[in-house]
Formats: sequence, C-alpha cells, structure tokens
Amino acid sequence: MIAGTIWIALAATLICLPLALGMSFVISILGGRRVRRVLGSLVRFMTGIPTVIYGFVGIFLLAPLIRQGLGGPGMGVLTASIMLAVLISPTMILFFSDSLQAVNSAHIQAAKALGANRVQRLLYVMAPGALGGMASGFTLALGRALGDTLLALMLAGNAIRAPHDLLDPARTLTAHIALVKAADFDSMEFRSIFACGIVLYLFTILATLAVRLLARQRAVMS
Repeated sequence: MIAGTIWIALAATLICLPLALGMSFVISILGGRRVRRVLGSLVRFMTGIPTVIYGFVGIFLLAPLIRQGLGGPGMGVLTASIMLAVLISPTMILFFSDSLQAVNSAHIQAAKALGANRVQRLLYVMAPGALGGMASGFTLALGRALGDTLLALMLAGNAIRAPHDLLDPARTLTAHIALVKAADFDSMEFRSIFACGIVLYLFTILATLAVRLLARQRAVMS
C-alpha cells in the first residue's frame, strides 16, 4: 500500500506538472488579457468542484477508455493518477502563477527595456525568480496527492499488492483506512490502519519540512 500510494501520487504530480506550467505561463504573461482572465476564472472554478465528480468522470469515461485502448482492468494506477492530476492542478497552477507574478517588476521592466520579448522575460527573469515558490507549490500538490482518499478509493482498484506498471490496480494508505474503518472495528486489519496513519503522518511532516526549507532558502536568496 505504501508503494501504491507513492506510485499514484508521483504519477499524478508528474502528469500535472507540464499542464500547470503551461497554464501558469499563459496566465502570468503569455496570454492576452481576456485569455488570462478566462483561464484564471476557470482554475478558481475548478477548486470548488467536489472530488466525487472527478471520481464519477473517471469511472464512466476514463476507465473504459483506458480498458479499451491500453488493456488491463481499467481501474488502476493510471486512471487514478490522471484524475488526481486534474484534482491537484488548480493548487499547482495558482501557486505557480502567484510566484511568477510576485517577481520584482523592476527586473521585468528592465528586461523589457533591453528588448526582451514575452518568452525571454518569462524564461530569463520570471521563471528563475519564481523557482522557490514554484517548488513549494509542487511540494504542496504532491502532499495533497498523497493524502487524497476518494479518488484512490473509487479508481485505483483497491488491490492489496505492489503495482508493477501503471495499468495495475493498487490500494493507497488512505483508501485502506477508509475501507477498513467502514467495515471493521476489532481485527488485525483494523489495527493496521494505525500504522497507515503513522506513515501518512510522516509523509505530511516531510512535505511540510520541504516547503519550509524552500521558503527559508528563498528568503535567504532574496
């Protein structure tokens, strides 16, 4: 279950990363005023969509497509990771956009005065200055992916074994806690949820320490 948790969380975060980077770049500087306003509103709207909606989309749309196109049971690591990537994408996009827009405007105007176009200002001024905040956003999104329960419960297949590829079913620590807590109260399986909770707590501590370390390094550099 630890392996399943790590597989799904890392795959979701890596799937989400290029989408979040592209969206944040468009929202921050590359898009026109109307495009940036529409995309920003869309991302903020996505933060209010209930997780169960993503779960139903995964069950009725994504899982059959993966089953028919790639094989396997359909409910597995890949299905859960894709929908989890959609779930955590607003968190990553908003952090990336805020970090890019927080870069010192004097540096951006200086680059513009030297003739740098939008892409050059983004790549050589804004992105290097926003790396600390973007790393924090990535870490927090990874922490949210590690702690999600419902999507893993609905889409991962809940097989208690280590996955060997993205099409294999798996069970996460959070899904195991939810399943056992709902059906049992006095067995070895029930006692195992305390071990799962300890592991999840350690994951949370590591994510929190990583964010604080990145913030401290960013403060020192600034």
